[in-house]
Amino acid sequence: MSKPLHRGFIGGGRFSGNIQDLQEDTQMKDRTDKQDFDKNRLSSDHVSLSLRNPVGFLFSSDLSSKQNVNENRFLFSDLSFHGNGHKLALVFLKFTLVVIVFLALTVSFWWTISLTNTSRGHVLRGYRRLQEQLVSDLWDIGELSHGGSSLKELEFCSLEFENYVPCFNISENLELGKGYDRHCGVTSKQKCLVLAPVKYKIPHRWPTGRDVIWIDNVKIKAQEVLSSGSFTKRMMMLDEDQISFSFASSMVDDNIEDYSHQIAEMIGLRNESYLVQAGVRTILDIGCGYGSLGAHLFQKQLLTMCVANYEASGSQVEITLERGLPAIVGSFALKRLPFPSLSYDMVHSAWDGIEWDQKDGMHLIEVDRVLRPGGYFVWTSPFAKTPSAARKKDNIKRWDFVRNFVKDLCWDLVSQQDQTVVWKKTSKKTCYASRKHGPGPLVCKEGRDIESPYYHPLEACIGGTHSHRWIPIEERTRWPSRATPSSKELMVHGVLLEDLKEDDLNWKSAVRNYWSLLSPLIYSDHPKRPGDEDPVPPYNMVRNVLDMNAHFGGLNFALLEAGKSVWVMNVVPTSGPNFLPLIVDRGFIGVLHDWCEPFPSYPRTYDMVHVEGLLSLENANQRRCSMLDLFLEIDRLLRPEGWVILRDTVSLIETARTITARLKWEARVVEIESNSDEKLLVCQKPFLKKQTNSL
Repeated sequence: MSKPLHRGFIGGGRFSGNIQDLQEDTQMKDRTDKQDFDKNRLSSDHVSLSLRNPVGFLFSSDLSSKQNVNENRFLFSDLSFHGNGHKLALVFLKFTLVVIVFLALTVSFWWTISLTNTSRGHVLRGYRRLQEQLVSDLWDIGELSHGGSSLKELEFCSLEFENYVPCFNISENLELGKGYDRHCGVTSKQKCLVLAPVKYKIPHRWPTGRDVIWIDNVKIKAQEVLSSGSFTKRMMMLDEDQISFSFASSMVDDNIEDYSHQIAEMIGLRNESYLVQAGVRTILDIGCGYGSLGAHLFQKQLLTMCVANYEASGSQVEITLERGLPAIVGSFALKRLPFPSLSYDMVHSAWDGIEWDQKDGMHLIEVDRVLRPGGYFVWTSPFAKTPSAARKKDNIKRWDFVRNFVKDLCWDLVSQQDQTVVWKKTSKKTCYASRKHGPGPLVCKEGRDIESPYYHPLEACIGGTHSHRWIPIEERTRWPSRATPSSKELMVHGVLLEDLKEDDLNWKSAVRNYWSLLSPLIYSDHPKRPGDEDPVPPYNMVRNVLDMNAHFGGLNFALLEAGKSVWVMNVVPTSGPNFLPLIVDRGFIGVLHDWCEPFPSYPRTYDMVHVEGLLSLENANQRRCSMLDLFLEIDRLLRPEGWVILRDTVSLIETARTITARLKWEARVVEIESNSDEKLLVCQKPFLKKQTNSL
């Protein structure tokens, strides 16, 4: 178990001092910043700027008179105002803004009701979004009105937020008739810190944590485990305050090892160890149970991503992540998954509850979109045609629909054993024009064939056919060579081989530096003799890593090359260039995401969060959210004693440092010798065991 951060960094990237030094350093810096600000607060330039552009002045994040006031326009809400002149100016600005908001709402209301009925729905939705943004902005302005108290620490959320997943709130979605589908509304943002459960414990390190988790860390009751069916009991065993997992599964009568061995044999392989040689590296597991299939296949160099619905208790995604395995909350009831087309070599689905025969087969079309040419769809279901299922007419009807529809998708039946069926997606685009069993779903037009949709509505057409990445899995480079694509493979993504090699080298160096920075913290309770080097941190000190701005996936590559026992969720922001297709083609996993919205995961699911260049990216795009919103989301996703490493420009790092104090993080700034325009901010989220007393 790692200890909380008790010391700071100095220029050379070493740790020294104690928590008192850290507090004195922070207080001294705050006093210096306040003095510099007070010296310049009556400057005529600032006064004239505030009159010309009051909103820009209010939300400027620059605390130094040496910086341009308009440099950072990323809606930072962490300024404090001092002096009677500024108080009067602030009152005047607030009154003016309220008048403007009132007039804007009045005009927009009369404008809305004057429109025709045919366009009223679109306008009302836009009007609602405007209201939501105004509410958020007014909240920030209200915070500014508190003056010096605006830098106070944030309060904790109520207990109901312990396992809350924004945008997947059941009650809100049901009111909108969207079931478990994703909906980000005005309640998706919180201005408080999410509490860990009272009996929360630091998870076991990998690989122990794969097989044993603390029951109090997840939203599941002991009664749910004990009262579960016989199949689940073989998979989960309750031992006092822990849940132990075996490779037993509720999917088949035998265990996961036998089940995965069966799948390999159905494909024509000796066992699952040969799946990599057959071109399989990444697998999408729809409704993954508790991740047992992914846990077993991870030992075979196969990376399995679990996607399942939001669940208030006994969540598949939460428990899978607690075990140190990839997972996200997702449902393609109405929208596409946030993955590029042609992302996965295999899609697996077993007793997932999805009605594959409904909505004209659109769920099967979505599976086809994310599946690579020549990839496999493995389906285990009681609806598959077996002697027992054949007695039920409803099962026969469902089976016939799926069997006929996948033929229209140009899937070939590979094998069927009992209730498990394996299909293979065609490798030839010409198949769609020569279908003999009916027209089937149409091929998407080029303008609608989007490789990386971000929660776009489901399409009833076959996607991915216009992509230059249409390459059968048999012809792709095998893992692990896939992680270092050739110049020919990179041409598809518009990336030069020299650029990728340079990027990979830089990240290898960065990972070495990160590890050396963290080592004194981990071994702070093991004093060493003068002159001795710090011991190297264990390879498994972290397991779940979230890279919030993944670029080419270089951090993921460097961590694997260094032999760290991690998996990385590579996130490509929607506000920047989209290299997610390159990342998945390298054999990694990742998603598109808008960081002004909550990430589709449960609280406390990542050991480390990496943020490189994201603050600059969001600042340049003048996003609709604040830096505080972004950091609150990081805090929600981060486990107690988890790490945050930020790299960005000096001014943005300094601003971020003031926010970390409000989050109760322990943080220090590290100089980067090779680049004076950037700094590192290394933080650790403390494990506050008595935090409930502050409620």
